[in-house]
Amino acid sequence: MARAPDAPAHYRPGQEAIARTSLPGTPLAPGAARRFVRGALADWAELALPGSEIIDDRLIDDAVVVVSELVTNAVVHAGTDVELLCRLESRESRDNCETRETVEGGLPGPLVVEVSDHHPSRAVRADAVERPYGTPEYGRGLRLVATLSEAWGITYRPGVKTVWARLLADGGAGVGSMAETSAGADSIAVAGDGSVLEAGGFADTAEHLAKKEQIAAYATAQALERGLRAGEPLALEILPPEPRRNPHQDLDWLNRGALSFLAEASDLLAGQLDEDLVAALAGQLLVPRLADWCAVWLEDEATDRAGGLGLALGPRLARVWHGSENRIEELRRALEKDPPRLPDAVRSRAVPVPWPGEALGARGVSGAALAYRLIAGGRPLGTLVIGRAGLTDFPDEITGLVEDLSRRIALAIGAARQYARQATISRVLQRGLLPGAVAEIPGVRSALVYEPLDKGGPSGDFYDLFPAGDGRWCFAVGDVQGKGPEAAVVIGLARPWLRLLAREGYQVADVLDRLNQLLLDDATEVADAAARALVAAGGPGLGADLGPQTRFLSMLYGELVPFDGGVRCTLASAGHPLPLLLGPDGDVREVARPQTLLGVFEDAGYTSETFELHPGDTVLCVTDGVTERRCGPRQFDDDDGLAKALEGCAGMSAELIAERIRRLVHEFGARPPEDDMALLVLQAE
Repeated sequence: MARAPDAPAHYRPGQEAIARTSLPGTPLAPGAARRFVRGALADWAELALPGSEIIDDRLIDDAVVVVSELVTNAVVHAGTDVELLCRLESRESRDNCETRETVEGGLPGPLVVEVSDHHPSRAVRADAVERPYGTPEYGRGLRLVATLSEAWGITYRPGVKTVWARLLADGGAGVGSMAETSAGADSIAVAGDGSVLEAGGFADTAEHLAKKEQIAAYATAQALERGLRAGEPLALEILPPEPRRNPHQDLDWLNRGALSFLAEASDLLAGQLDEDLVAALAGQLLVPRLADWCAVWLEDEATDRAGGLGLALGPRLARVWHGSENRIEELRRALEKDPPRLPDAVRSRAVPVPWPGEALGARGVSGAALAYRLIAGGRPLGTLVIGRAGLTDFPDEITGLVEDLSRRIALAIGAARQYARQATISRVLQRGLLPGAVAEIPGVRSALVYEPLDKGGPSGDFYDLFPAGDGRWCFAVGDVQGKGPEAAVVIGLARPWLRLLAREGYQVADVLDRLNQLLLDDATEVADAAARALVAAGGPGLGADLGPQTRFLSMLYGELVPFDGGVRCTLASAGHPLPLLLGPDGDVREVARPQTLLGVFEDAGYTSETFELHPGDTVLCVTDGVTERRCGPRQFDDDDGLAKALEGCAGMSAELIAERIRRLVHEFGARPPEDDMALLVLQAE
């Protein structure tokens, strides 16, 4: 059976064809993704898999372009590994694997592509250039995806962001060739002598050829009027006809689809975790369905309500959207000069604002524009402005519908800001819980892999490697029961005490004894405080269920003392996966014995083991995110899986050993890891 390049393609006979691969977050990923998709589609067509009859050169080219854009976005703006999935599905079937919301409606497309990264706190952007006012743009990359796709969207899950698109055999929404749709206008270039140099956006039909001749004649007259020399080019942009709106069609759509539109818009907006992405989706929901253009201003958190401190800088223009792409930048510049300033008294109702006629060209000299304040939780978050050309005012039905939608947009922005605040707190906590740098030890090379499940939040795993004075270096790898803030509290308590006790000269076993007592004392204080709070509030007192009171911690802690010809290592394991020693000949053995978790028993006594590391000897320390990595009912360390993996690392450097174990853990299961992972490699030189 043929296979797509770079990764195997997986097929489910009689159902649908699926191909997936994982790509490193490097500049080489887009090229590998293009080869992968081209090869997979060719395989499916050759094997005549169900649905493959729609595969032709046009569909392959569109899929390659879409995947290239999405993978490039993921690599540039997330910087993590990228998962790529392609799937053929029947037009009659819905995707029952995951719930998705579409930007535009329509039946599921036969070809689905998904690109996932592991940095959901960053929004999808169209280029790597930061705007001067700090507003992310969702520019031509996703516009191109939208053009080629029947539907596209973004799904957020814990630790994963997925951008997906559905493609049809006729090139998406059936709007014509890319040249016609991506340019947004016909164009022609003529020379001063009237000869046509270049024309684009014209189909080879009698109507369009006649149109081309008329435009060429007009361009020739313009060239002569402007006094161009022979051979000097003149470029003209010929806008497509302005779509005419029928008020009766508007009312008919409102009567039939308004409630469904609001429900779908609410679901789509509620799933977004970035306020700029909410603003972008608002534009796509409103234009061209309810307005010709729209703009969203957002009040920055740093300046909101800061007028009393003299820090208010005004709102920032987060998003501008127009039915014709070539009008967006000019409209943006016009709107930035005069942002709407609505009084607090208007709340969220519509307020007429000036029409930016100069920015909309000859056909947009007149029209109606309305502004809505975006308010959630009693706080102003920004302003939404919509406009339609050729109107003196908006119909009341449209005004009311947009007002309802503006409330949903405001709620989504408020939720996104709350998420952003929590993510910022988590990142600050995470930075404070881990060492700023890993110490360098004479005669020892070290390598570390640290992969928290929640990329932006505090992890339950931690590590440390630090000098303890008197020619000693200490290391620790630990795992706290639970995750999130509770785990952060335990790590914030244990790690500084660990360093303090080590630098005070306590031996390895004594450090664990005292840390165990510290955790027990702290848990007792927390339980007493909770009981007092319940009693003060009239609760049931000490007999109540106060929730988890004991904070368990598994930890591997050791001390390294270099000497001539090697390193003396003393270590102890408190309920932690045991460390493994790899010799230069490939022999692997455990170098500690299991002991009780920290924070469980008050009278637990800990002991340590001492051994010597000679050049080429390697110690591997891991958390249970490695040993308990699952693939169905099996775990990575079943049948001494970790020891067998380490045996194959004989002769490798510390860095290569760490990377090889990390890769084997990831490849063990088809799904991404579901636990934090940390591993430390220490190798005597």
